[in-house]
Amino acid sequence: MNTKTTKLIRFSITFIIVLIALILGFFLWQKYINSPWTRDGRIRADISLVSPEINGFISKLYVKDNDFVKKGQVLFDINPSKYKKSVLRIENIVKIAKDEYTLSKKSYQKHRISKVQLDLFKAKYNDTLSRLDFAKMNLKATKVYASSDGWVTNLALKEGDYLRIGDNKMAIIDANSFWVYGYFEENKIPNIKKGTKAIITPLGTSFKIKGHVQSIARGISDKDNSPTNGRLLANVNPSFPWVRLAQRIPVRISIDEVPKGFVLRAGTTCTITLK
Repeated sequence: MNTKTTKLIRFSITFIIVLIALILGFFLWQKYINSPWTRDGRIRADISLVSPEINGFISKLYVKDNDFVKKGQVLFDINPSKYKKSVLRIENIVKIAKDEYTLSKKSYQKHRISKVQLDLFKAKYNDTLSRLDFAKMNLKATKVYASSDGWVTNLALKEGDYLRIGDNKMAIIDANSFWVYGYFEENKIPNIKKGTKAIITPLGTSFKIKGHVQSIARGISDKDNSPTNGRLLANVNPSFPWVRLAQRIPVRISIDEVPKGFVLRAGTTCTITLK
């Protein structure tokens, strides 16, 4: 009896331990599956694209790749010679038009010309003033400035390059615009609310960045629902997978606190845990 009792007690203890382990494992698995966390996070930042308002060759480049620049700092000069000549030429035209308008006013007062003729001289003078303002604006635009504080990135410009109006030839990573994009599985989205606290751990580090959920994306592209035929109907490819992978929804997270010693870099991978 003692042997049977001992075996029964041992069996009962083992059974209870295994049962507790299974229950704990089940709850841990449920937490793993449904808790809002992801390893698919990216540190992001706004990029300011720099483009000239005029055409011309770069005569002077003041920055190098990865330089930090301040808002309003000169980045490069476009050769100003032809724009200076344009201003001087139009200034002479303005002077002539002004003299003609002055003389026309005297002639009008002496009834030598009509009001219509006077208005024509005035319009000509005003037109030359407008042209002069435009020429001065172009001359001012030969200096290109940084629109924000940040870092020049992936610089490919060099002195002597020819730029056209609107060409995006320089990019600046805005120093005050870093945020995090977390791509969470769709089944976890219902557990995420605006304002939820977030802990962001960059890949391969022990740093903990604090943040909070700013917003949740309302839609993502559907590759199976693009109108490709003449009737604009969806062209859906049949698929019969055993396992359906959850879609990932972007969640934007504002950064509240960066630990000392860590440098934010756009594109860095990170793990995000929401609390």
